[in-house]
Amino acid sequence: MKVVIIGGVAGGASCATRLRRLDESAQIIVFERGDHVSYANCGLPYYVGGKIEREESLTVASPGFLRARFGIDVRVRSEVVGIDTANKTVRVREREGREYEESYDKLVLAPGAAAKTFGWSGEGVFVLRDVNDAVGLASHIGSKSVKKALVAGGGFIGVETAENLVRRGVAVTLAEFAPQVMPPLDPEMALLVADELAKNGVAVRTGVGVSSVTAGKDGVDVTFTDGSADTFGAVVLALGVTPETSLAKAAGIAIAPDGGIAVDECMRTSVVDVYAAGDAVSVTGADGGETLVPLAGPANRQGRSVADNICGGSSSNGKRVLGASVVRAFGLTAASVGRNEKQLKKSGERFFKVYAFPFSHATYYPGAAQMALKLLFAPDGRVLGAQGAGAESVEKQMDVISAAMKFGGSVRDLAEMELCYAPPFNSAKSPVNMLGFIACNVLDGLVRTVSAEDVGEEDFVLDVRTPQEFAAGHIADSVNIPLDELRERLGELPRDTKITVTCAVGLRGYIAARVLAGHGFDAVNLTGGFRMYSMMKRAGLVKNGR
Repeated sequence: MKVVIIGGVAGGASCATRLRRLDESAQIIVFERGDHVSYANCGLPYYVGGKIEREESLTVASPGFLRARFGIDVRVRSEVVGIDTANKTVRVREREGREYEESYDKLVLAPGAAAKTFGWSGEGVFVLRDVNDAVGLASHIGSKSVKKALVAGGGFIGVETAENLVRRGVAVTLAEFAPQVMPPLDPEMALLVADELAKNGVAVRTGVGVSSVTAGKDGVDVTFTDGSADTFGAVVLALGVTPETSLAKAAGIAIAPDGGIAVDECMRTSVVDVYAAGDAVSVTGADGGETLVPLAGPANRQGRSVADNICGGSSSNGKRVLGASVVRAFGLTAASVGRNEKQLKKSGERFFKVYAFPFSHATYYPGAAQMALKLLFAPDGRVLGAQGAGAESVEKQMDVISAAMKFGGSVRDLAEMELCYAPPFNSAKSPVNMLGFIACNVLDGLVRTVSAEDVGEEDFVLDVRTPQEFAAGHIADSVNIPLDELRERLGELPRDTKITVTCAVGLRGYIAARVLAGHGFDAVNLTGGFRMYSMMKRAGLVKNGR
């Protein structure tokens, strides 16, 4: 069997090595148009910042290694420019110009995705898609003594690049056309990332995009969508990616409505004996629909799945993708999995949401760090998505929730999760358990919750924090009765109107709401408490004027 793989990196390289482990006799050829067949593209920003010091560290597997260890014929600087599916051949163009045809029995498309540039290029303008890009940017910063840089785009690469440019001593402006950074997060959670960037010197401009990039006398001249302009020593375009599908289209291979290569559950394309994996592929998202999720983890699993299926298996390991992802911004970790609130509202699907602010481990053990967590779930308890941000252990919580979602878990499963506990590592009631407890309380009718954006201007708001906490900041026109005095002061509360209870983060509010319900009051708890109310107000989500 002769297998030709177009593209290396995650999907192509993982497919090739898995194929060899399954079939020692197969002839495996990998064509890669770049200089590196398998490299850590997620590590590129950290090379720019000097955290990864050696260029060689970015190479996961060299062509020589793949030949020696796995007997794989790797041909770098060789671009496949055409596919003849009828005759099962591909046309290859080497960088020096020579062209030739190569036959195949099975073909794997792993062309990846291309960075969006909108035609902007030139000296001082960079993207970060391969090792050469990272080396070029790092060299430019050093040789030109760049003091000021623009990062256009506030997604994963944009945030990581901004952090690493600051590490290099560069003054960084990050411009994001959307109203927030980090699109997978909802606005109130993304605000924490923006705050961390700003705290560390990044000038964050949301709601402002780039309208032009041109070469200037003193650097790169940039005009923004709000009409302002500035000059930078370097500009990094982190504007997202688009799937590389030109080869597939020209060969008559079906393209999904979202623009990716259409594949079935076994990663087979519409053409017999042609498979696809990686960033160019349309996958099944958390909502069950087709979508693009350009992440390294799914690409690796898809490559492995393709190899299994070529060798006679029926693996569907890679098609469904929940989008579990994480980013670090200086001292903050932000992570998410599944759908966010924006997506759920757009779909019209009914859902509940709750917030929690647990600590990374037992608070009596030194070093516990508080995190902000958000859980989205269906009326039947199914977990729909989660988000978190904090100094540590945030990705751990998202990993557990992702595993629960993978197996169709509910919020009751989160409440019942048995997770490792010792004071330096966790709390006896882990953050995941706490989210589950809160969600179960909602589903079981033990408490009704309200979100900050739903608090009305005329609503009666009861704040059960201490007077000192209340004095430091509170919802306008709210009444302060500390929780420990509540039972003795019930006569001060109205019995003919709904009472919205708030505290710092929601826990005391829940206890107060139970006390009030036990005494015949109509009470709801403000999920996430005053802290989340403040975050959502800053994010522009509270419209009540309070």
